[in-house]
Amino acid sequence: MADDSPNPTAQFLQQGSASARRWLLERLPVWQEFKNYRREYFSTDLTAAATVALVSIPQAIGFALIAGLPPLMVVMSVVVGGFVAALFTSSRHLVFGPTNSISIILAATIYSFAGLALEPTQIALLLAFLIGAIQLGAGLAKMGDLTQFISRAVVIGYSTAIAVLLISAQLPYLAGVVEVNRGAGLFGVLIDTFVQLFHGDFLPYSAGMGALTFLLFEAIERFFPRAPAEFIGLVFIALLTQFLRLDSLGIRTITDEGALTAALPSFVGMPLGATDLTVVPAILSAAFALAILGMLEAISISKTLATRAGQRVDANQELISMGAANVANSLFGAMPGSASFARSATNFANGAKTQASAMLSSGIVLVALLFFSSLINYIPVPSIAAVLFRVGLRMLPREQIFIARRATRADAVVFWVTLVSALFLKLDAAIYVGVGTSLALFLRKAARPSLVEYTFNDTGNLAQLEEKEKRRHAQISIIHVEGELFFGAAELFHSQVRALADDDDIKIFILRLKNARHLDATTVMALLELNDYLQRTGRKLLISGISADVERVLTNSGALERIGPENVFPAEVNPTISTKRALERATQLLQLPAKDAEVRIFYDRPQQ
Repeated sequence: MADDSPNPTAQFLQQGSASARRWLLERLPVWQEFKNYRREYFSTDLTAAATVALVSIPQAIGFALIAGLPPLMVVMSVVVGGFVAALFTSSRHLVFGPTNSISIILAATIYSFAGLALEPTQIALLLAFLIGAIQLGAGLAKMGDLTQFISRAVVIGYSTAIAVLLISAQLPYLAGVVEVNRGAGLFGVLIDTFVQLFHGDFLPYSAGMGALTFLLFEAIERFFPRAPAEFIGLVFIALLTQFLRLDSLGIRTITDEGALTAALPSFVGMPLGATDLTVVPAILSAAFALAILGMLEAISISKTLATRAGQRVDANQELISMGAANVANSLFGAMPGSASFARSATNFANGAKTQASAMLSSGIVLVALLFFSSLINYIPVPSIAAVLFRVGLRMLPREQIFIARRATRADAVVFWVTLVSALFLKLDAAIYVGVGTSLALFLRKAARPSLVEYTFNDTGNLAQLEEKEKRRHAQISIIHVEGELFFGAAELFHSQVRALADDDDIKIFILRLKNARHLDATTVMALLELNDYLQRTGRKLLISGISADVERVLTNSGALERIGPENVFPAEVNPTISTKRALERATQLLQLPAKDAEVRIFYDRPQQ
């Protein structure tokens, strides 16, 4: 008789498969959106998707021109990466794909590692995989909130430099200059371009095509302000070039840079074999810089648009989205990408309701690639340069530049250091220089306390001593410390208190730590050194107003035992009670009546 009882192994596998599906779906924000998807959303999402696709195609081709990669490889970043990112992003409006900043850094990285036994396409795919792995790991480790510690002045300075580099990189194409050493840097390219123009070594028809494209864009925007000027203009220019055979006049087209062919995304596997992994350390620095930049862009753009749309986004989910998209790009032969502000803003402006808009946009780009690639190949290179030139001008964050330059001196320094570093150094190094400068300036500011003398007034409250000549002979000094007592402030804090301790008339020091925060090992050792010094000179250190966190640090480090528990007074509800208890202890040690003990109080406040 056949056994009809269920197979335990099969049941276990079915339950595991169902659990895995549920786990994956729970981590796809788009799935949650689709649960409540309305029919009227589709037409709005489709309209926004079509508009984004019209913007994406010419930009992708232009970014291929910047990065020096085949156009198909860049367009596939829009198709594959854009679709995968839309599956994982928590933002309804974020659009992933190749960007000007990624393209410029990628071009510089490929040029700087030309000596490696790798083709540019292999370097791009390896970078895409490394960037994706870093971003994916950061998202899964819940490190999204760490990006808030990177100053906006760094991002503004870096974005400004990218815009300047993007604009300058298009000048040779617009001027019809053919041979330019693009590895010579910003000023090398500009000098080379102007020298060739001065000697008449340029193609006049190419320069004329660039000027014609600019005029066409301006005319479309003036007479049809709501129409996509770049898309309509490039379609017209491509048709004009095809039917009049303008490429025979020496005008370079997309075909000369690497013709687009009708193709579906194809799986290419891991970008490198095990024997080629020795090149990973050489490009890991660039991968980290690109990953950090991508994380900053994704979180900044998603939060900006979410605020305007009344939506909440998850920073860690955005990192997962970027990471998954870049890993998918590497596996399907596409260049690395990031969140695009231009396309995301276009998506938002056209009323996208859900992530379905970005998914549909990738599909529309794929359809255009399959059926209109032959027409796209006739787009002149100077016309693409005109598009990128306009993108660069729009990228300049004029209002944000003004704020960064004028808000504080530290912001201005960070902005200019980041900007100059990005123009003269490697772009990946510029990020580290900017972040390092901003952190150094912050630590310098946080570690600069100043002392203001205070005393108890007639009513028994703490008050600032306005006229120092009225001060009586002091035997007890109360030093009020407020701010961060981390390692950066410990040395200056210690030296200032030691300077006060050199006054032999002061017998008792009451260190008021009510508003002191973040004590660490360096600060604890400074306190113990002060305590030992006072003991050697026959004097005493008391501590008042400590919080539970400070008390825990003193206890765990053994400092509480060395100073003496009877000399430490925890904070109470009344902020002055613990100090008055310490004062009573001081007068007992000095064998003085409390009313006869003169008190000097120093209030430690950060400089403005």
